[in-house]
Amino acid sequence: MVTTSIIMALVIVAVAGVAYVAGNRFGRKSTEGIVKQAEDLAAKVLEDARREADTITKEAELKAKDVALEAKEAAEADLKEKKKDLLNQEKRIQQKEENLDKKADLFDQKEMEILKKEQAINLKEQALSSKEEELDRSIGEQKARLEAISGMTAEEAKNRLMEAMESEARHDAAKRIKLIEDEARETADKKSKEIMALAIQRYAGEYVSEKCVSVVPLPSDEMKGRIIGREGRNIRALEAATGIDLIIDDTPEAVILSGFNPVRREVARLSLEKLLADGRIHPGRIEEVVSKSEEEVEKAIKEAGEQAAFDLGVHGINPEILKLIGRLKYRTSYTQNVYQHSLEVAFLCGIMAAELGINVKQAKRAGLLHDLGKAVDHEVEGSHAVIGADLARKYGESPKIVHAIAAHHEDEKPTTILAVLVQAADALSGARPGARREMMETYVKRLEDLERIATSFQGVQNSFAIQAGREIRVMVSSEQVTDEQSVLLARDIAKKIESEMTYPGMIKVNVIRETRATEFAR
Repeated sequence: MVTTSIIMALVIVAVAGVAYVAGNRFGRKSTEGIVKQAEDLAAKVLEDARREADTITKEAELKAKDVALEAKEAAEADLKEKKKDLLNQEKRIQQKEENLDKKADLFDQKEMEILKKEQAINLKEQALSSKEEELDRSIGEQKARLEAISGMTAEEAKNRLMEAMESEARHDAAKRIKLIEDEARETADKKSKEIMALAIQRYAGEYVSEKCVSVVPLPSDEMKGRIIGREGRNIRALEAATGIDLIIDDTPEAVILSGFNPVRREVARLSLEKLLADGRIHPGRIEEVVSKSEEEVEKAIKEAGEQAAFDLGVHGINPEILKLIGRLKYRTSYTQNVYQHSLEVAFLCGIMAAELGINVKQAKRAGLLHDLGKAVDHEVEGSHAVIGADLARKYGESPKIVHAIAAHHEDEKPTTILAVLVQAADALSGARPGARREMMETYVKRLEDLERIATSFQGVQNSFAIQAGREIRVMVSSEQVTDEQSVLLARDIAKKIESEMTYPGMIKVNVIRETRATEFAR
């Protein structure tokens, strides 16, 4: 507003100046009036501007005073709040100081009590020391008296006491072992038998036992001469191409093929059957037919391995392992076909694994591969279990599968449930009645070894191998062997049988102790 008034005054002055200049041109009198009016107006405007400026100044001073007053009041309120907080802090500090003083007094009291207790303990320790000295003197006197009365030194008495305690401990241990074994049999044996019985009932596999020879029927005995050929050239060519011996004897209308390698024997059988069907038998034709038969057998081996994996539902097996499994189709053990035996063990492992709640596919895989080494055991030195484990490891099988293969004949100690399952399934498949056959001499020798091992222990009167060597009953003298000792004796006999003999399945050791009381009535 002041600025506006000043501007208006300046405008009026400028107008007056213009009027003055115009007056010089148009007339002095008229211009003097105009100038005077302009001066009066300017003076009035200036006066109004001064009054307005004074008014604005006063208002500004009043506003400044109000702002200062408000700031002062806010500062005073803040100061009051801070003083209030300081007072509260002082009160809390005072309370803490009072609490600390109380705690210090309490600590002082406890320290005094502890000092008193320490003094009492020291007095008691002194009393105990004196009592210990008296007790040591008394013990020495009593010891001397006892040695004089018994006629033994303390060391001798100690040794006798230890012997008596050892004998008593052995007796208690034998009783405890018998009790634990009885309790375990009531539960573990019952459950394991149920699982194995269920596995046997759920699997019913049929297979044909094979031997180390193959018989090829002939349409007539005249074919024998054609097979031999002029000066024996045909039979020599066939034996050279297959590596199998051809036995042509008095057997009517039949040729016997003999050889330890079952795959070669199968190649020779197929080749001879094709030659007989074709009728053209000469060295050139023999080599051609043998080559085709080898291809057919290799294809059959591969298909057999793939079919086994498919039937069991196990996948991801290396193709080389599948070929080895297929080779087992032409391999026998105690006249039992190893291919069918492996399938049977795999099914049994799967059934028992399902009952126990563990991985079924892994159990089937281990059962299928457990006799893998028998496919090449004629070519590689060593146990078939170790050979099979090496092959499985070579072709990327898991450590659990490798261990189960290596441990199924105790070449390694089984440390997993899977290894024990494979052992049990292998025993079930191989030891069931009719599964395998063995030579009479071997059978008799095994029974004699069983009875010899049992009678080698002290206190054994007689031993009898029964159930085709699956069980041995040991009769002991009641005067030399106690009931508790018979438990340990059965275990020792079983351990010695395991270390000295090789046998399929398990052998049960029964130790029988009979006490007879005899009296005569006269």
